[in-house]
Amino acid sequence: MKPLDIPRQRLRNQHLTGPGLKHPADVVSWLVAVQAQDYAGAKWALGLRMRRAVDPTVEQAFTAGTILRTHLMRPTWHVVSPGDIRWLLALTAPRVHQSNALQYRKLELDRAVLGRSSAALERALQGGRQLDREQLRGVLEQAGVHTRGPLRLGYILMYAELEGIVCSGPRRGKQFTYALLEERVPPARVLAREEALAELARRYFTSHGPATLRDLAKWSGSTIRDARRGLQAVQSQLEQQAAGGQTFWFADRPRARKAASPSALLLPNYDEYTVGYRDHSLVFDLSHRFDLIYGHILVLDGRVAGTWRRTLKKSEVVIETNTFAPLTRAESRAVGEAADRYGAFLGLPVVLV
Repeated sequence: MKPLDIPRQRLRNQHLTGPGLKHPADVVSWLVAVQAQDYAGAKWALGLRMRRAVDPTVEQAFTAGTILRTHLMRPTWHVVSPGDIRWLLALTAPRVHQSNALQYRKLELDRAVLGRSSAALERALQGGRQLDREQLRGVLEQAGVHTRGPLRLGYILMYAELEGIVCSGPRRGKQFTYALLEERVPPARVLAREEALAELARRYFTSHGPATLRDLAKWSGSTIRDARRGLQAVQSQLEQQAAGGQTFWFADRPRARKAASPSALLLPNYDEYTVGYRDHSLVFDLSHRFDLIYGHILVLDGRVAGTWRRTLKKSEVVIETNTFAPLTRAESRAVGEAADRYGAFLGLPVVLV
């Protein structure tokens, strides 16, 4: 059997190489969920996986509600599709509540307070209203729920998201709004728990593979036991191969021309190419500072080769790269092309430092 080329196969399966997808909703549905606490980074993560993507197209998808930003899977924001949000919440919200339990206690958010808060939010948003955080703070204060402190309002809103009461509405300027999930999201088929575990495993290994059982558990926030149950339900639909003492699962390998080398990508922070796995040693030299893997990273031929940062100006975007080792002339050209692609996404000329 031909050895696995895990980085290249992951790039291909995540649509970071090869044909891009057409719409933001196509990317989100393919990946199941896209980590999104940094909104600008999340938009670029979708744009990287699309054909001829520009920022306004992704922004419009959020505005129209064809993609949604909410809390699920792990205690952070994710972008999900309307057709998946309900079954993903039903499957993963209980585990997120468990992760949040200590903060709920510290913030004195017991069941009674959270129930009163959610009821107040629901009343305020009925009839298609969309309110931002500060407006919802006022709603809660009027209902007798104090929101003082840096975290209390955030955890109240996260609880309402996890309970399927609210989700993202359109942005108002730079402010995010919230809307009632039942009003913003069309009805969709509800999956039983075993069916949901299988659906999550099948789509994860198809879009993120080759990956391991532990990768699935870490990415989804589930227990190893639940991850194994999902995998066992769909393993006949997947291929498996051992490498480095681990078993990797993936869908059929695509028959495609070998990607050009060197190829470069400027990935945003928290991109699925890094946060989607437990073991990063296959794409990252662990002798470097580990926290770099969650920042803006430069990838060359599937391996993390450095970091990058951007400075937005009125008429240009300045991109500064910091590589772990000097680049060849061909690698520098590839990085320049990747930077130009980001500039095209923003509609700005690029100054590459």
